[in-house]
Amino acid sequence: MNDYPLNRVWSRREFVVRSAKAGAILAASGLLGYGFYDSIGPGPDESPDKSSVLLPDFSIPAAGRKMAIATGDNRVQTINLALKALGGVESFIRKGDRVLVKVNAAFATPAIVSATTNPELLKELIRLCYSAGASSVVVTDNPINDPGSCFALTGIGEAARSGGARLILPREGFFRETTVPGAAHLVRWPLLYEPFHGINKLIGVAPVKDHHRSGASMTMKNWYGLLGGRRNIFHQDIHNLIKELAMMVKPTLVVLDGTTTMMTNGPTGGSLSDLKQTNVMIVSTDQVAADALGATLLGRSLHDLPFIAMAEAAGAGSCDLETIRLERVSS
Repeated sequence: MNDYPLNRVWSRREFVVRSAKAGAILAASGLLGYGFYDSIGPGPDESPDKSSVLLPDFSIPAAGRKMAIATGDNRVQTINLALKALGGVESFIRKGDRVLVKVNAAFATPAIVSATTNPELLKELIRLCYSAGASSVVVTDNPINDPGSCFALTGIGEAARSGGARLILPREGFFRETTVPGAAHLVRWPLLYEPFHGINKLIGVAPVKDHHRSGASMTMKNWYGLLGGRRNIFHQDIHNLIKELAMMVKPTLVVLDGTTTMMTNGPTGGSLSDLKQTNVMIVSTDQVAADALGATLLGRSLHDLPFIAMAEAAGAGSCDLETIRLERVSS
């Protein structure tokens, strides 16, 4: 794998100054956070519906197991190349489809840190969905930090709005209990369900990152942002939890952004020295296969990341890359 330099090398002084400016608007964005909530649905003072729900299967069985790897440092180019190699976005998104894009907006950090979904990539995905005839696109996540601050400082909120997507942030009334069949942890657990109303296609978009507990955070770990409650208790058995997340969610597509990979100090990072330019965009119908390939960008094996084989054993996909239709393209 070629190791390309960053498009623009930021000096330590530049990075510190920009980070300080971002921090200065953190409190202000927190005050504005309520404005990012969608006005449709029950308010925070209303009692949530406690009836149990299960997410539908958003996959397209006829599409089969496919994965494309596009190399290059321009995310707009590589996402287009990868989708074209899989038959075009029209192979997955059809006229009238209602699409949910699950981003990683976990932390209130600027996009340059690569701890969250890249806003430029998100905006292009939204455009592609609409170009394929989607009637609506929804963007959501339940961040670890204050939602309003996270969506503001990462640039994800602005990318969603400018792309014409509906942004739904979490409220108490937006959660419903779910029990994943065969799960040990996800039993009567709060799930961010409101954004799924009327949705028939699901795309997960995540960066490739180191993670101090699971070893890596990629497409399967991205579904963690659909959980409510005291989800930090799962950190003691994180590999089983990620397996159960993969059992819970059957996406249409996953997009794994390895343009810039966070090699160390994940999942938050914070220093440009944690990053490596790996120039890879992965698009797959199989989330297990996507994570198995993403692990190589971090220099990690399946032995280092037990959740991948565990998810395969649970039937969520396959980590055998020789059995998947794999397309490689370059910009």
